[in-house]
Amino acid sequence: MDSTKTALITGGSRGIGNAAARALVREGFRVVVNYRTAEAAARRLWEDLNESYGMGCCRVYRADVADRAQVEALFRFAGGVDVLVNNAGIAQQKLFTDLTERDWDRMFDVDVKGVFHCCQCALPYMIHQKHGNIINISSMWGQVGASCEVHYSAAKAAVIGMTRALAKELGPSKIQVNCIAPGVIATEMNADLDEETMKTLREETPLGVIGKPRDIAQAVCFLAGAQSDFITGQVLGVNGGMII
Repeated sequence: MDSTKTALITGGSRGIGNAAARALVREGFRVVVNYRTAEAAARRLWEDLNESYGMGCCRVYRADVADRAQVEALFRFAGGVDVLVNNAGIAQQKLFTDLTERDWDRMFDVDVKGVFHCCQCALPYMIHQKHGNIINISSMWGQVGASCEVHYSAAKAAVIGMTRALAKELGPSKIQVNCIAPGVIATEMNADLDEETMKTLREETPLGVIGKPRDIAQAVCFLAGAQSDFITGQVLGVNGGMII
């Protein structure tokens, strides 16, 4: 294992983040897994990876990415981060006319300001190293918008804009910034959708299936690896063809 390569994954205890942590460890990275509430899941991931790949390959740390002081403490714990995967996020379905200012602010605090905090804290090390890789997890709804998810769609669109602008700014420092826009993925975030809704979503997806967390994890590994050395500022849609 190349101990000089560390990947930090926010929102990494479950779903896409969990799958990304497992995939990156298999690729030889040490991973730091951030979580906010799912302590038991984070502990299980820590146990699984350290038992399977050797102690020290995975560390876990609790922090709310919306809180700058907690993010700064997270990065002190992590040390130098070579790959940052901004995966932490929340979602909510609600009519626009029913949205409260609190709903709007919390969505942007986590899904946008969390990315801002983590990128700023990761950059001093990356700029010093003249190397780094930032992978932001957005959503296909950030590309096209979703009814009853206006604040979520707006926040994920902001992540895409941030990705493209930051890639231009950090390119001279040899830091890549890319974005993954998942389609419908079978995670706990979508667990509340009933079977009829899931059936409709499958039918609307050209490949006819719902994505799995590992589909996004494989895209993370591609963007984190040497195969993507000439790729920056891009949005990779992993959505089964739903958004083309």
